[in-house]
Amino acid sequence: MFFSLRDKVTVITGGGSGIGLATARRFATAGAKVVIANRSDSSSIASSFGATYVRTDVAREEDVAQLMTWTVDRHEHIDVLINNAAFGQVGPTVSEWTTQEINAHLQPNVLGVAYGMKYAVPHMVSGGSIINVSSIGGLIGVPTYGAYVASKFAVIGLTKTAAIELGPQGIRVNCICPGTIDTPMNQRGGADAELEAVKIAAPLGRIGKPEEVAALMHFLAADDCRYVTGEAITIDGGWLAGPSIALFERMLSGPGQ
Repeated sequence: MFFSLRDKVTVITGGGSGIGLATARRFATAGAKVVIANRSDSSSIASSFGATYVRTDVAREEDVAQLMTWTVDRHEHIDVLINNAAFGQVGPTVSEWTTQEINAHLQPNVLGVAYGMKYAVPHMVSGGSIINVSSIGGLIGVPTYGAYVASKFAVIGLTKTAAIELGPQGIRVNCICPGTIDTPMNQRGGADAELEAVKIAAPLGRIGKPEEVAALMHFLAADDCRYVTGEAITIDGGWLAGPSIALFERMLSGPGQ
């Protein structure tokens, strides 16, 4: 069977909603043994499709260490790690932000990824796959998202470095860079402008669905994909390809249109 994940032990942080939940459901359907890690109680959601839940705050190193220990005690090893948990919100400009606002993004988004790899890798064998979630904000600057952007650039750097270091062990490390996806993060206050912008800027003219991102995760986790590592793959409806026709026409129509 192509893209089977049969019996692959998979840890997904931030697996209780959005991209993480869509990925957990898809992986379970493909035969994986899924462990959802989340700060909020996701036990009932996990049990509804045969996954298990472990309460974890990825910004706390001891929580991540305990998550991996629990998983190995139950399943003996780890095949796939998906570092998906993250925090992001509209904030001040770079001349106005505070240390607290910066750390609110760096701790879960950067340290969470670093901790995940640190404590999962000793329990992974050749053929393992690590997938880190960055963003198109890890490839370009985005006004008022400076702290988030900084954290997501860092995720790409961590991914590429880990791919080099873990290659000799046969462990692949990739990251994905989603554009605007229909998740709870993009339903918070202040995100309205982004949701409207993507309808114009992305050639496909819409925001993405978590299930579409989950499909890319599935590809990267499967054994069929054994020669892909160290990549930062965009899934953004074409946003970074260049100006959409709708945006180009708006530009040509002149100011105020």
